Amino acid sequence: MPAPTLICFDWGGVILRICRTWAEACAAANLPVRTGSESGEHAPARQDIVRAHQEGRLEFDDYTARLAAAFDHLYTPAEIARIHDAWLLHEYPGVADLITELHSIPHLQTALLSNTNQRHVLRGLSAAHGGHAHFPTAHRLHHLFYSSRLGHTKPRPEFYNALTTTTRIPPASILFFDDLEDNIASARSLGWNATLIDHAADTAAQMRASLRAQGVL
Repeated sequence: MPAPTLICFDWGGVILRICRTWAEACAAANLPVRTGSESGEHAPARQDIVRAHQEGRLEFDDYTARLAAAFDHLYTPAEIARIHDAWLLHEYPGVADLITELHSIPHLQTALLSNTNQRHVLRGLSAAHGGHAHFPTAHRLHHLFYSSRLGHTKPRPEFYNALTTTTRIPPASILFFDDLEDNIASARSLGWNATLIDHAADTAAQMRASLRAQGVL
């Protein structure tokens, strides 16, 4: 089998360490976990609001107001905004160096396929805050696909198909890294070569091992 010609990354859990629980995000925002909020964003009504925001169907102020209401006003919209902004933590060590190495390989392309909202994009991937990106590594990739811009989220096939349609790279030539099993399963069902990443371990080392096995490195 020929080596992949496009390496595709998820953002949170692969390139960027993020909060994984409501309690962790509250701690990062220096806010308490109030009684009744323990399920965080994972209650069905709250999940629908988060998904609408990720898919660009809900502006940020509406998102914080609706999520505050879904929490029975245990948190104010301003506190929801603080927790939301605190969700992004830091880039994993070694990933920036790995992407630099990949970009030195002729004819190899890279891409981002991320379920993320516009506010996180602005904070992490553009020069909208303080004149520089807080988390610049993903912005260096050749192709950037955000759910908030395309109106689709993983694991829905439409999001993956948007990448193949735009890049014109066949699924069999794509190697995809993601930290969620459902997203990996969806990619594989569409013919992508996909590797599950453990977000709690050394993500760069895991990707290097996969890239070596695939003949890229």
